[in-house]
Amino acid sequence: MVMPGGPDDRAPLSIAPDDLRQLADHDARHRTFDGGAGPLTALDTGGDGGRGTVLLVPGFTGSKEDFAPLLRPLCAAGHRVVALDQRGQFESPGPDDPARYSVAELGEDLVAVARQLRAEGAGALHLLGHSFGGLVSRAAVLAEPAAFTSLTLLGSGPSRLGGARAELLEHLAPLLDAGGVPLVHETLEQLAMTDPKAQLVPARTREFLARRFLATSAASLRGMADAMTTEPDRVAELAATGVPVLVAHGVADDAWTPAVQEDMAHRLGARHEVIPGAIHSPAIENPARTVEVLVDFWASVPAAGRSAEDAGALR
Repeated sequence: MVMPGGPDDRAPLSIAPDDLRQLADHDARHRTFDGGAGPLTALDTGGDGGRGTVLLVPGFTGSKEDFAPLLRPLCAAGHRVVALDQRGQFESPGPDDPARYSVAELGEDLVAVARQLRAEGAGALHLLGHSFGGLVSRAAVLAEPAAFTSLTLLGSGPSRLGGARAELLEHLAPLLDAGGVPLVHETLEQLAMTDPKAQLVPARTREFLARRFLATSAASLRGMADAMTTEPDRVAELAATGVPVLVAHGVADDAWTPAVQEDMAHRLGARHEVIPGAIHSPAIENPARTVEVLVDFWASVPAAGRSAEDAGALR
């Protein structure tokens, strides 16, 4: 969601309107994976992925296109890249029951996708979750640590979302009751247009964002919002898995604060990277630096021998 005001107004950022690049050119093909509640639509760059496979998971109201600027560069760096719509998001259908969008169930979807990728010879499998997708990705790692070579939490936090974004979510259910997804979209658009930055977003990008939001299921909005605002702190559990973790975020993140994410990194014993020129969506706002950080982290993970063991460990 676009939030007017906030820390980004005071931070030394240089984000141009065309840095909202969900429409970035790429060579990935559409495909589907089997999820626990139906097919999950993805963008898949294919290839042999000599340096491993990357599974990218978007946040609340997001989609696979939030990673579009990363697809070609990560592929060029030797990775096969798969960016996913979670159930109920954009091109992935989902159930009508909001309870089916718990962090645990969504995490099970990722484990199912990981198994399919392993069966296709994924090799090292690096999982990245953005924002709410980070909470879901953490659940997947906790459920099946052997499935993943590493985990990146991008603009995500240790527990439930708080602050202004959480306060906004409190109004979601009444809006859905009154007018469904179209009324939620109209209200958020009116709110976003109070921000001069949002007013400068190119028309093609705004058209895509509107089409994507209107394709989102009402049940997923309810269920994910509830999950995101009730998630407990599971940092100690994640640390105990031994899976290497990268915590990365924009310098002016306005969801989980930079201080909260830095503290999470310390508690995990994880690598911590701050992405300049970015707020809550570094993959869109500063894709070049985001790619550098990710490729360097994945290269540092001792994957030799792990992928074969992990493939055998998957049930």
